[in-house]
Amino acid sequence: MPDAHSLSLDGKVAIVTGASRGIGRAIADAYADAGARVALASRTQEDLDVAADAIRQRGGQALAVAAHTGSDEAVEALVGRVTDEWGGVDVLVNNAATNPHFGPILTSEMSQWDKTYDVNVKGYFRTIRACAPSMTARGGGSVINVASVAGERPIPGMGVYGISKAAVLMLTEVLGAELAPDVRVNAIVPGFVKTQFSSVLWQDEAGAKQLKRMIPQQRIAEPEELAPLALYLASDASSFVTGARFLIDGGQLTR
Repeated sequence: MPDAHSLSLDGKVAIVTGASRGIGRAIADAYADAGARVALASRTQEDLDVAADAIRQRGGQALAVAAHTGSDEAVEALVGRVTDEWGGVDVLVNNAATNPHFGPILTSEMSQWDKTYDVNVKGYFRTIRACAPSMTARGGGSVINVASVAGERPIPGMGVYGISKAAVLMLTEVLGAELAPDVRVNAIVPGFVKTQFSSVLWQDEAGAKQLKRMIPQQRIAEPEELAPLALYLASDASSFVTGARFLIDGGQLTR
């Protein structure tokens, strides 16, 4: 029986997408510190190299692989590279996302819908499909999908993004059932986090104040505050958890 108290990832191989900064980088750092060999993926090789070098300087093992999750070929190449280097995949964190439209949903263009779904939904599916056979062959694995409170409740200006994240939550439930018992699939549902991706919402003082009024804890999260939950979901401590969603929003949805 798995050790329900262990958060160790010793001997595990993890892929984290969108790992060059923000939430993805914080999770990659936590996994490496817990003993995993971590493949960091995003579209920009230079930024990945910086993040991977930081892990190696702390004594961890990291591989930086530029990959666009909107491409079948790029995802297959990413998983193939990790398998060639380390023998397979045990943990996948789907974090890479895009949000090309901000405003009333009827002002969105179909091209913006296509781009959002290709990365935020189909991209998650691509990486899971590519990793699941390896996870099963290695005795089981864990997928963590990073969703959003925008997928749980409407947020003004974020309609297209929110709909894509609602799809991520359903994808998590569907695959949590279909891939059991070999592969566990769960979702983290963050509220507002201080990242470059969300900076348009909090970078000015007025915007930050407005956000904080929506959050009972009256602050915006730091990326590192999501990493312990991601570590729990990757580890044997969550061995009986699948198809679940975990809010980490400072109480935002209570309002």
